[in-house]
Amino acid sequence: MDAQGRGRAGGIDPADQWVFDPKTGSYELRLDEAGEPSAPAGTPAAPAARRTRPRPAPRPVPGQRSGAAGRRTGGGKSAGADRRRPKPKKRTGRKKALIWTGGTLAFVLVGGSVGAYLLYEHLNGNIDKVDVGIDNAAVTKGPVNILVIGTDKRSGKGNTGYGDDGSVGHADTTVLFHVSEDRSNATALSIPRDMITDIPDCPTRSGGTTKTIPGSRNVRFNESLGQEDRDPGCTWRTVEQLTGLKVTHFMMADFNAVKQLSSAVGGVEVCLGKDIDDPKSHLKLSKGRHEIQGEDALAFVRTRHSVGFESDLDRIKLQQQFLSSMIRKMKSGDTLTNPKKLYDLGDAATKSLTVDTGIDSVGKLASLGKELSKVNLKNITFATLPVIDNPADGKVHKTVVLDKAKADPLLAMVRQDVSLTEVKAKEKKAQEDADARQQALLQGPKAEPANVRVRVFNGSRRVGAAQEAVAWMQNSKGMTRTSNGGNATGGKTDKTVLEFAPNQADQARRLADAMGLPADALRQSGGDAPPKAEMRLTLGADFKGAGTPVSAPAPSKAPEGVQKIEADDENVCAK
Repeated sequence: MDAQGRGRAGGIDPADQWVFDPKTGSYELRLDEAGEPSAPAGTPAAPAARRTRPRPAPRPVPGQRSGAAGRRTGGGKSAGADRRRPKPKKRTGRKKALIWTGGTLAFVLVGGSVGAYLLYEHLNGNIDKVDVGIDNAAVTKGPVNILVIGTDKRSGKGNTGYGDDGSVGHADTTVLFHVSEDRSNATALSIPRDMITDIPDCPTRSGGTTKTIPGSRNVRFNESLGQEDRDPGCTWRTVEQLTGLKVTHFMMADFNAVKQLSSAVGGVEVCLGKDIDDPKSHLKLSKGRHEIQGEDALAFVRTRHSVGFESDLDRIKLQQQFLSSMIRKMKSGDTLTNPKKLYDLGDAATKSLTVDTGIDSVGKLASLGKELSKVNLKNITFATLPVIDNPADGKVHKTVVLDKAKADPLLAMVRQDVSLTEVKAKEKKAQEDADARQQALLQGPKAEPANVRVRVFNGSRRVGAAQEAVAWMQNSKGMTRTSNGGNATGGKTDKTVLEFAPNQADQARRLADAMGLPADALRQSGGDAPPKAEMRLTLGADFKGAGTPVSAPAPSKAPEGVQKIEADDENVCAK
């Protein structure tokens, strides 16, 4: 593909000029004698279908001789040549860095040459995948929930020597990364591994066959993976049941991920409020700030016996500090303008990941990453699902249970996209104005129940929910002109939504009042509907049953005592 083919006529695409040399592990600028990019040494010739067409020789300009001598007239430069080729402006170092980085990214992701194609295939070949029976598109509309699982698997290269050698790997570290529908904020919710919960029945696929692993009651959350041959799909379903949030994708990594990613970015800065010498995790660091990578980074996220109350909850705080700092490092100019770091980061990430089939290629991961990068770092919050000591343990507190008094309002905030951190004043004002407009929809006259026309669709996770709602409306609320529309187009959804036209507003108010619909569940269209048209009600995961209010408005701030840190806070120190 030549420069003109990219819409870059008159210039050379930097993607063609920068070539990764596997011998040196860096990128080099290579040009052939004609000023065109040359292929890396040892790169096979491009297939005929991929070769660029030879460019025709330039026609001589009238009055000008061709050849070297013809490039000068009267001992000076050709006036015509000056008009055709204006002197390029000198680029600043920052502009050069941006151009080179853009070229490198294009080189890796677009595959504009055989070398790039091989590199693309190499990264694709790094990725492992598991078919969990749910094949979501890489990028979807609405909120996004990425389940990040850190497994304590001890087998495999680089994973031995950490405690229980040969462990199948459990859900040792689990974070549900929720991104709001408008991409204005994100919440990374840590789920304690020792929390007692119920694990649902789980279908798993292997060798073309599917088997269902029976669920378990009152067991540690980390048993949702590995135990009884459970795969990441079992953790996926456990988290959905626990939080009421629909998981979009999962990413699973082992010990190597921390070592390789921290090294790929050149180290991650962490802060300690006191000296730490933990013989179990092998972490030995003095009080203050340190830039760690490799084995030290892994030891940092695994240690717990030298901080706080030496519990898993204290270790979660260290992990959140580490992940926040790594995100800042990845988004820094030092990383984004360094071709070698970008390659090392991509190589390390893909080698460390096991994902679902919806994001099982570099292209799909890149699309998802682009979507998630819309969130401002200032509006990303790390929080921990609130828990309390398990009363069944007596005085020896080995496990924890959900603290519903704090967890319910926190999860309601996440489900309704309420940010746990303060967003910009402009964004906050815009949201407040939108909330006021939505609230106004609930004010005004309500239609008689017999005049309410609505078709109900089931987008919840409950079989028969639409018929249940219709029967309740007809028999208990006198809304006899209601009907069952079956399953919702597009499958399951998190939130219940009522769509109606302006001339159906009185019907919408009556239905919203009966069902306890919040203002943000109402969607009014622009034009009026025909006289006997039906409204459209899509039941979401927040529909708990006929007669139960769908959802109360989420609180505007997290409950007191919820452990959380903001991703852009550089002053967090472990104590």
